[in-house]
Amino acid sequence: MGQEQSVISDDTPPETLRDRSLAAVAEHIKSGKARRIVVMTGAGISTAAGIPDFRSPETGLYANLAKLNLPQPEAVFDLVFFRQNPEPFYVLAKDLYPGNFHPTVSHVFIRLLSKKGLLLQLFTQNIDCLERAAGIPDDLIVEAHGSFAHQRCIECKTPYPEDLMREHVQVAKVPRCLDEACGGLVKPDIVFFHEAMPSLFYHRRELVDRADLALILGTSLQVHPFASLPSLVRDGVPRVLFNMERVGGLGSQADDVLELGDCDTGVRKLADALGWRDELEAEWRALVGEAEATRQLSGMGQRAEQLRDEVDRLAEAVDEALHLGREEDANEVDSYGRAQAKAKGGQGEEGKEELGKEAADGPSGGLGVDHAVRGPGGSGKDEGGQEEKKGTEEPRQPVAGLAVAGPGAKDPPSGDPAGTRPKTDTLGVEHSGNASDPGAK
Repeated sequence: MGQEQSVISDDTPPETLRDRSLAAVAEHIKSGKARRIVVMTGAGISTAAGIPDFRSPETGLYANLAKLNLPQPEAVFDLVFFRQNPEPFYVLAKDLYPGNFHPTVSHVFIRLLSKKGLLLQLFTQNIDCLERAAGIPDDLIVEAHGSFAHQRCIECKTPYPEDLMREHVQVAKVPRCLDEACGGLVKPDIVFFHEAMPSLFYHRRELVDRADLALILGTSLQVHPFASLPSLVRDGVPRVLFNMERVGGLGSQADDVLELGDCDTGVRKLADALGWRDELEAEWRALVGEAEATRQLSGMGQRAEQLRDEVDRLAEAVDEALHLGREEDANEVDSYGRAQAKAKGGQGEEGKEELGKEAADGPSGGLGVDHAVRGPGGSGKDEGGQEEKKGTEEPRQPVAGLAVAGPGAKDPPSGDPAGTRPKTDTLGVEHSGNASDPGAK
């Protein structure tokens, strides 16, 4: 996450804002001085939707998966492990798949920014696709850790039909390439460890330098290179953090505003100051329905208990899948562990070969939910047909937030995951370290 910087003294006046408050931020927007707003989100933006994050001590997936007989909790999102035993991932995917959750009021606030022509770009660590579900235009979204929106064969890169993918995920069945000559495993375009981040992230991050306001919501900022985005904001441009705690050096600059607490509460305060609250609530309720709105508005304690129950259930299901896998081939998990040990121990090419080409070749690897989308036949192009960068991309850290919302509430992917492995994001899978967090969140 990098070295924490000191919180700026109260005696230091802001350069751009009237003061360091949401009311001053609202004035900045209403004055027309903020017309290019960049938003960065992690798993914390999706926890109210019911998506567990990756790193919270009690409700995080990693803490619960650590109790199971896995080489390490993050192995479920590791490409090497996935090749050997894909069943545990699909057990999780069954419950985390888009359609099982609804956008939060924070997602709808970002849509309002878009609707009012104020959103320059949204960068999310989440893999849950709730940004899309909220109605934010696809061209304004950069899913830094990938998402469940697309899927393809991990061998020949041939895209796989969405309807067939949904059929398989609904019964936790592992899909395989439709090309019988290939027969490779299929997985969503979520960035796993040992995969590169989408080239779109690198193409679009320069937009941060053009922003006149940055909003950072629900991320632990522990997964690089996503964690570096706030540092790209120009001097004098306000940065507003909505998060349970201060992270990433935010609060160290004259125009940094810290709104500590859950994202939805902070967003509602800003909407009040902007005079958008009624519009925001009406659009959110129309989108999710009254029953879901009531559920999301339930107390934090009740939601935490629901998340604990859900994560316990998911961990049990993964454990069952692991037992089934061991009955089929008890040696696969051991071979994964040996390969990891050899590679980390510097035992030459033998260890690298066992880890597979993805791990040996460097910059196309990082268990993040940071996944480079490649075209059919592994052409190295992103979804827009642009050539992927070769050799210059920073390695992706593990999946940021399960907040499938990719692993942020602390940093709760759209699905996450400091050190060489990710720390937290969600599935919002935010939802870290130098690897990625499967969002947010």
